[in-house]
Amino acid sequence: MFYRISNKLIQLSKGWVVLISALIFIVFMIFVLPAQAAKSDAETNNASSPDTSFFYTTDDLYQMAEAYGEMGRAAYIRARFTFDIIWPLVYTLFLTAFTGWAAAKVFIPGSPWRMLNLIPIFGMLLDYLENISAATVMARFPLRTPVVDFLTPVFTLLKWVFVYASFVVPIGLIIIFLIKTIKKR
Repeated sequence: MFYRISNKLIQLSKGWVVLISALIFIVFMIFVLPAQAAKSDAETNNASSPDTSFFYTTDDLYQMAEAYGEMGRAAYIRARFTFDIIWPLVYTLFLTAFTGWAAAKVFIPGSPWRMLNLIPIFGMLLDYLENISAATVMARFPLRTPVVDFLTPVFTLLKWVFVYASFVVPIGLIIIFLIKTIKKR
């Protein structure tokens, strides 16, 4: 199943798709993300956020919820189901297309290494799991949400591992491609 998904994504990862997705990604990075970050800081009293933390504990999560206040928690939840639905799609489109395009240049068809283009998909899925679980904790605060409150930091940590890998892998593939190209000459 993963192999078929990966191959289909590689077929769709044409150069023009990479360029368009890169432009959308850059526009988001320059215009949308800073505006969203400023809005979030204002609404959540400049408190830490699960989304931007690499590692935090369950207690830290509840401290964030308390620091946000009632209106900040409502704003946090709203952002998870508006902006944070679109943003993971944007970065996943770019990273999946870029990785798929680069993997097609480096690895022969049938190579399991081509499935590296699935790494951004896993990052996106973990991002959504993090958003749902963190929003659930915020919505139920001050009540505790066992299991979900434990899983939220795990989803966050794994999300960042996959997102960081999603940026490193295509760069590595481009370096391999360049080395192969130079060796052929």
